Amino acid sequence: MFVVIGATGSVGREAVNLLLEAGEKVAAVTRDPAAALPDGAQVVHGDPSRPDSLTALPDGVEAVLLSPRAVGGAAAELLSLAAARGARRVVVLSAATVEHPAGHRRFADEFRAVEEAVRDSGLQWTFLRCADFAANALAWAPQIRATGVVRGAYGDAATSPIHQRDIAEVALRALAGPGHAAHAGRAYLLTGPQSLDQRDKVRLIGEAIGRDLSFQELAPEQVRQAMLAQGLAEDLPDRLLGSLADYANTPGPSTDTVEQLLGRPALTFAAWAADNIAAFAGPAGS
Repeated sequence: MFVVIGATGSVGREAVNLLLEAGEKVAAVTRDPAAALPDGAQVVHGDPSRPDSLTALPDGVEAVLLSPRAVGGAAAELLSLAAARGARRVVVLSAATVEHPAGHRRFADEFRAVEEAVRDSGLQWTFLRCADFAANALAWAPQIRATGVVRGAYGDAATSPIHQRDIAEVALRALAGPGHAAHAGRAYLLTGPQSLDQRDKVRLIGEAIGRDLSFQELAPEQVRQAMLAQGLAEDLPDRLLGSLADYANTPGPSTDTVEQLLGRPALTFAAWAADNIAAFAGPAGS
C-alpha cells in the first residue's frame, strides 16, 4: 500500500495514476470530500495538517509520497502516524529553492523544515527538489481564453519549468520501483529541459492552441493588488513575485537529472501546453 499526501495536486494525481497502472494499492489522502480520484484508489478523507483526522489511514503502508504544502508544520506527526501503519520510506516533493535560493527565504525555510523532520523520522527518504511546475501556467488560462493577453510582472523571469508527469515518474522509481533502495538518502534537483522566460511560455501556449498570444508587463505592486482583490491569501503574491523578481536577474537552475533517472529526455513545456489545450482554448481559438 502506497500513501499519496496531496493526491488532488497536479503531481499527486499523476502519482496515483502511475501507481495504479503499476498494479499497486494506493491510499489517496484529500481534505476535499467531493474530490474525484481515479477508480481503484482508496480515498482517505482528512486534513494532512491535522494527522489525528486521518483515522481511516490503512495499515500495511509501505511508503509515502509527501507534499509539504499539504502538511504544513505537522510533518513529524504525520510521519509518525505513517510509520505506525508500517511505512518504511518517504518521498518528499520539495523545492529547488532549498538549494538555489530565490524569493522570500521563509518559503524555502518551510521546505527545509519538512526535510529536517523527514531526516529525523527514521524512515528512508528521497527529496525531489523541483523547479516551478509547468502546471502553474494554468493560472493564466482565464486571461488567455478571454483576451489572449497575459498580464503580469517580470516578463524576463526565466526558469526551467517541469512537467508534473516527470516528477511523478521519478517519485514512482523511489517509491515502488525495483531499484528504489538506490534512491534512499538522495536529494534530486529536478527541472525541465530548457530555460524559458514568461514571454516564451505564453508564446508556446499560443502555438499549442493556434492563437497569437502576448505578455503585457505590469508593475509588481499592480499584480499584487489584483491578486489580493481576487481574494487570494497574502502569501501567494509574496511567493510568486518574490521568486520572479530574482529569476528576472538570474535564471533558475536547469539540470538533466530527469533524463538521467528516467532514461529519456525530460518533457518540454511545449509538450505540457499540448497536453492542456482544453484549458486555454477559448472562443477566439475554437
